[in-house]
Amino acid sequence: MKAISSIKEAKISDEELVHLYKESQNTQYFEELYKRHSNKVFGKCLSILKDTELANDAVQEIFIKILLNMSKFKEASKFSTWIYSITYNYCIDTVRRRKKNTLMFSGDDESLEDVADEVEDSQILETSISRLKVILNKIPVGDKAILMMKYQDSMSIKDISAVLDKSESAVKMKIKRAKQKFRLVYGDNYSD
Repeated sequence: MKAISSIKEAKISDEELVHLYKESQNTQYFEELYKRHSNKVFGKCLSILKDTELANDAVQEIFIKILLNMSKFKEASKFSTWIYSITYNYCIDTVRRRKKNTLMFSGDDESLEDVADEVEDSQILETSISRLKVILNKIPVGDKAILMMKYQDSMSIKDISAVLDKSESAVKMKIKRAKQKFRLVYGDNYSD
């Protein structure tokens, strides 16, 4: 069994740490995973929940879920993708409980125009930070989350598909609809 100090020196992968934890139940391996990922999980929680106290509570709940479900990690995707999936689902469930009647994705809104009018990635990527914050706070949380996965986290369609437990074509459609919603909110708020 490897000592935890050699883990830091050897730069052991997350997947190896999971395997070592499953094999030995040594909490030092889980603590190392927590140290590696807790700040990112907190950031994701804060971006979705918009409340520091809720985000702190969510991080604790999420890592308890991770610990309790460690045996379910089958390495079909990267450990970081698995954590992101748990984080995303926990936060969306929290938002749903808090706002039961709010739309999660713009695709759920039948009044949107057809998505055939493609929104260029550059429109999102070239938006100033201050405008981006305003727009992201005005679109449904599911749309915000999927845009952040694609543009902020640079996640592939395949990884987003794993997080959302949707087909790749469904993810592409959700991204198109979220981009369309982004453009509509941008147009409503800025005249340039």
